[in-house]
Amino acid sequence: MALNRWEDLEVKNLFSEVEETKRKGKAVRQAFIEHAKKHGRKPNSVRNYYYQEVNNLLADNGRVKKLGIDISLHQKQEIKFFKEEEEEKIVKSIEDLVNQGDSVRQACLKLSGGDVGLMLRYQNKYRNHSIKSFNDEKPANILEFKTPQRGLSESDLNSLFMGLVRLVKKTAIEETSLQLKKEKDSVSFLLKKTLIELHKKEREINILKEDILKLTKENKKLEEKRINDKTLHAKLLAQKLSKFKAGCKGS
Repeated sequence: MALNRWEDLEVKNLFSEVEETKRKGKAVRQAFIEHAKKHGRKPNSVRNYYYQEVNNLLADNGRVKKLGIDISLHQKQEIKFFKEEEEEKIVKSIEDLVNQGDSVRQACLKLSGGDVGLMLRYQNKYRNHSIKSFNDEKPANILEFKTPQRGLSESDLNSLFMGLVRLVKKTAIEETSLQLKKEKDSVSFLLKKTLIELHKKEREINILKEDILKLTKENKKLEEKRINDKTLHAKLLAQKLSKFKAGCKGS
């Protein structure tokens, strides 16, 4: 199919966006979506143009140099499948790093030495392994329904019904127990909070009592001083009156 070539600047922008998207470990389709938004195109049209242009550039080294594109970053890599021993080693290494606090993504990036493509392969391999492990070790409370080779008998239906009843009862009990625990923890928290508040109020009351006692003592002292001052004033007044009378008699 003939390629309706875009402007060189837009082609360079598209290839730069794809390279940046790969460096970030995202799907290449995200670059097509972002480019389509910027240039008013449809994501599928951008995708089709990109892959056709890659094929053309692989056969046109002169245009590659003109555009300044590192075409090695855009070639499809041949998929090399992991051997069983390699897969087990990779999964164990990832689990060790995860147990040390890394996320699965961080662990895969470390093991890949910064190679985003290899990191994504490690990540997908680990996830597939996790899914397979889950299917191989299903929890006991999961019921498997196999397609019967014949119609279900009344006994089969009764057994299936009773199994469902037991599962529902078990789930209800677990949910009730969890709810009761939450309520108990909530009541304990409220009780503890109330006791702390009561203790604070008791301390405040004791402080107020001490303040009242101090005020009472100070008030008593002021009253005693007032009485003493009044008595002294009366004595001085009596003495002045006595001197005044004595002076009147002498005259």
